[in-house]
Amino acid sequence: MKAKDVMTQDVVSVREDASVESIARLLLQRRISAVPVTDAAGRPAGIVSEGDLMRRPEAGTERRPSWWLELLQGSDEQAAQYIKSHGLVARDVMTRDPLTVSENTPLEKVASLLEQEHIKRLPVVRGGKMVGIVSRADLLHALVAGATWPAPRTKASPTRKEVVRGIREAGLPLSLVNVVLEGRVVHLWGSVQSKTQRDAIALAARRSPGVRGVKNHLSVLAAVSSTL
Repeated sequence: MKAKDVMTQDVVSVREDASVESIARLLLQRRISAVPVTDAAGRPAGIVSEGDLMRRPEAGTERRPSWWLELLQGSDEQAAQYIKSHGLVARDVMTRDPLTVSENTPLEKVASLLEQEHIKRLPVVRGGKMVGIVSRADLLHALVAGATWPAPRTKASPTRKEVVRGIREAGLPLSLVNVVLEGRVVHLWGSVQSKTQRDAIALAARRSPGVRGVKNHLSVLAAVSSTL
C-alpha cells in the first residue's frame, strides 16, 4: 500500500498569517493535534501542533529559563524561543520545513520516517502542493483494513517446509532447532541463545498460514550455562 491509499484528503490547513488564537480554537473544534500551514501557493510551509502552543504567557506556561541557562544560550537562541512562545501568527510558532512524502511513497517508508523522526504525521504532496496528510492513525487504519492477516483460517493444513521458511525469512536461527508438525500444531524442540529468540521463533511459527497453535519446548542455552 502507498500513502495515497490511506492519507486523509480533506485536510484542514491554515495560512502563515493565521492567528495563534484561531489555530488553538481550530485544534479544539476539530479535535486534532496539529494543523499544516501552507503558503500562498498551497505548498506546505510548516506544521503547528499542540506542542508548539504549550509554552504561552496567556496560559501562564511560558518557560522562564534560569539565569545560568541564559548565560549558556546564545542571543539568537533566546530570541528564537521568545518568538516561539510569544508569536502571534502561524509563521511565528510553526515547526518549519516539515518532511513530506509523495502519494506513491510506500507505507513502509512512511512508517520508517514517522518512527525515525519522532513525528506523528507527514504532509503528502503532488507537484509541490499539499494534497493530503498521513498520520500514525492512518497506518492503524491500514492495519485494520488489511485483508492479509497472518495465519488466516484456511482448509489447507500447514507444511513443515512453510513453517521453516517463515522462521528463516524472519532472520531467526534454526541451527539447533527442530520443527515438528502435528496436524495444525507446531512443536519446537532444541536450543536457542536467549528467551527473546525463543519467543520470536514461536511467533514466526504461529504466523504461518494454517497453524492453530505452537508448543514451545525450546531451551535457552544462556540460562543452562549460568547454572553450571
